[in-house]
Amino acid sequence: MIDLLIKNANIWVARGKKASSLAIDQGVVVALDNPQLEAREVLDLGGKSVFPGWNDAHVHVWKVGHLRTTMLDLREATSLEEVYALVAARAKTLEPGQWLLGRGWNEAKIGGSPTKTALDAVAPLNPVVLTRTCAHIHAANSRALQLASIDQKTIPPHGGEIHLEQGLVFETAHGLLLKAMPAFSVQDYKMFVLAGLKWLAAHGITSCTDPAVDPVLLEAYRQLEAEKALPIRVNVLFIRRPDGGLETYPLPEKFVSSFLRVDSVKFFADGGLSGATAAVSIPYQNTDFPSQGVLRFETKELYQLALEAHQAGFRIGTHAIGDRALDQILEVYQRLASSNTTQIRHRIEHFGLANASHLQKARELGVIVVPQPIFLHELAGNFAKYLPKEFVPHCYNLRAMFDAGLTTVFSSDAPVVREVNPLVGIHAATLEPFQAGHQVTLEESIAAFTVGGAIASGDVNNRGTLEVGMFADFTVYDGTQKPVLDWQLLETRVAGDKL
Repeated sequence: MIDLLIKNANIWVARGKKASSLAIDQGVVVALDNPQLEAREVLDLGGKSVFPGWNDAHVHVWKVGHLRTTMLDLREATSLEEVYALVAARAKTLEPGQWLLGRGWNEAKIGGSPTKTALDAVAPLNPVVLTRTCAHIHAANSRALQLASIDQKTIPPHGGEIHLEQGLVFETAHGLLLKAMPAFSVQDYKMFVLAGLKWLAAHGITSCTDPAVDPVLLEAYRQLEAEKALPIRVNVLFIRRPDGGLETYPLPEKFVSSFLRVDSVKFFADGGLSGATAAVSIPYQNTDFPSQGVLRFETKELYQLALEAHQAGFRIGTHAIGDRALDQILEVYQRLASSNTTQIRHRIEHFGLANASHLQKARELGVIVVPQPIFLHELAGNFAKYLPKEFVPHCYNLRAMFDAGLTTVFSSDAPVVREVNPLVGIHAATLEPFQAGHQVTLEESIAAFTVGGAIASGDVNNRGTLEVGMFADFTVYDGTQKPVLDWQLLETRVAGDKL
């Protein structure tokens, strides 16, 4: 007798394959279209739909959890005045000298960036750091800058900028602030991770990749895995170089279980597109400062660090958005491919301004690309404001990625955006292209949010579809005959167990 039989369902088994019943035993799919099997639990869905659990291939889990626990959430703010009011209210709950951390402001939405002077006025007794929604720009007050020893004489690290008068700190220079802040403990991270994973699970996500995991955060994940406390499955991209640091973290010990995978590393090649810090060849328009973005690494150094990981058999995921950053990382990946016989499919996270040359080279190298369609829903206004016209045809052109034959994997990059719900990402991919004709199909989007993530993390043999032998990770929806935003999530199960 098997554990669970699902029948009378519209089951999306895999792209191009459907079934009406699904048999599960010991957490694994054991049969399709065999509704006569005896089971301890029978779930008659009466025609409702079943999908493989969503896989968010790039989501900052602990940061999602941080915003749901102790960090001030500014993502809903619509004006600078509202931001300052939220900061003032939070400051009243803190002891003098206690750090006030917030995230989520977007200058295109609130009418400008928070300033040092204004933050001094609303929180005079506390060091304040407010991270932009993209996490590539940070607004600090005088007390925070003083504690970080940032003044007129400070030379920002390579790949960073400081605009002291405004109190704005860009890219790697954030590391100077981080060194002054109290460090999070393993227990802190465990709290953040669990809050983040539970929020993802509530939206039907059963697997995810957490990029930019440092040694302390990795220890939190390892402890949660050992305690069997991870509610969904996680792949981590281990960060090699922290913001503003000159040290390089050593490669982590590889580890793979059914709930945690550690065999990939992460690099940041440039900044963010919505804040005009991604590295581009043509200057941005409508910025407060003349800008072509930031390249975080010299190519020689990036290649050496990547080569070490590549030769040790690690997958590499590199944040690269602007055309200059894509030129750089594709050159590095091409050199890796010719360095020895090791065959590893590396990733490019975001792939935001890929032109025809980038698409072709990525295809030739077998690069997996991980864009975020949700950006088209939440950040298109920023792109339109800052991008010169030459980049418009290339801005998150999902259609071009699929047509080039790339393995294209969808994700949210939350909490850069408010939404982690894959349905919103699917809606954006299918109906909200940055330019007409760049949309993709519903079937392509579902595959990119399921089996795509499994391919990217190296887990295609156990998740991403509901074929026999795969993990029984799935969602149940009602109303799938309606537009995707009207679908109703009824259940999420991991290994057949209801979350």
